[in-house]
Amino acid sequence: MLKWLFLIPGLLVLLIGGLSWYLQPDDFIGCPTTPSGEGTCVKVGAIVAISGGDTSARTESAIQLYKNGWGNYVVFSGAAQDKSGPSNAAAMKAQAVSEGVPADVIHLDEYAASTEQNATNTKSIFDKLGVTSIILTTSGYHQRRAYLEFKRADSNIIIYNKPVLSDQDWSFWWWLTPRGWWLALSELAKIIILHVTGVGSA
Repeated sequence: MLKWLFLIPGLLVLLIGGLSWYLQPDDFIGCPTTPSGEGTCVKVGAIVAISGGDTSARTESAIQLYKNGWGNYVVFSGAAQDKSGPSNAAAMKAQAVSEGVPADVIHLDEYAASTEQNATNTKSIFDKLGVTSIILTTSGYHQRRAYLEFKRADSNIIIYNKPVLSDQDWSFWWWLTPRGWWLALSELAKIIILHVTGVGSA
């Protein structure tokens, strides 16, 4: 009995740590605020943010990356959640422009309604701009699956991950809430389905 009192908490810590590490890969750990040109701390062709969850936080991540000199262009992807209003991508652009990002460096995909479509739709934008490397930013729980979808859509593009580690849906303390567990486990299930069937999810 005493053995289980130590074993169960230990396994839970391993599960939480493993999920946190796997779901939110971050290629910028140890990088300075601006590109240094060393390792993964390099400037890319475009910074890409996809809508969903806390869209405003994802947009803010892209804005700060652009302002700090990490990319030449910014790409926002996402269809309208409310079909009677503007697309999520258009709302993201409005937020970025209001914070000083030049409108002419922003490119939009206003039709993607899933992570798979985010990846396939933005590929044509990358091709048009001649972009061969991107920084992909989304909510922490969503980062791994987004990376896999973008890599599946274009195996030649270089993708650097920069997850939003804290937003209204996700933080270091995700494991303390039922919603945090639902997000983590549902993302893991979607990743498994993607690997097994090759079919993406929303």
